[in-house]
Amino acid sequence: MPSPGDTVRGVQLMTTFHQAMSGRFINLLSWDNLSEFWNCLRNQADNNWFIYAISETAPTQPSTREELLRFIDEIDSLLRREHDEDYCGIVYADDRTHPGFVKIYDPNNLGVVCGYSENPPPPGWILSRIPPEPLKHSEVIPGNRRRWWQRLWA
Repeated sequence: MPSPGDTVRGVQLMTTFHQAMSGRFINLLSWDNLSEFWNCLRNQADNNWFIYAISETAPTQPSTREELLRFIDEIDSLLRREHDEDYCGIVYADDRTHPGFVKIYDPNNLGVVCGYSENPPPPGWILSRIPPEPLKHSEVIPGNRRRWWQRLWA
């Protein structure tokens, strides 16, 4: 019996993580939507979330509740500081009130994130209750973004 990741008749089977990644998402369009979402996520924070920066090695262990809360605060500050728009529109969740998978796009690498492109850029960060699998990232990550990530986990 084939397993996820195997190739059958030239088609690679999707893993649970990849299925979730390509599933249906809701755009948190306004900054108010994002604030409400972060509050919802904070209220549900536990030790079962993986925090994955696509430019880094995929984590093998979930983050602690405290790490998740710190990440939410830091990523919110970064997005509001660097996405100089009247709207958010770069955070997508599989569910607004009971999320299990969240894609956060880097304001410095947006391209066409809404799916109109055949090759939309990958998100910069993923929050997931499913252990992540490595995703290809061909963009060069600026030094300031790497330093931000390393400072966050120092």
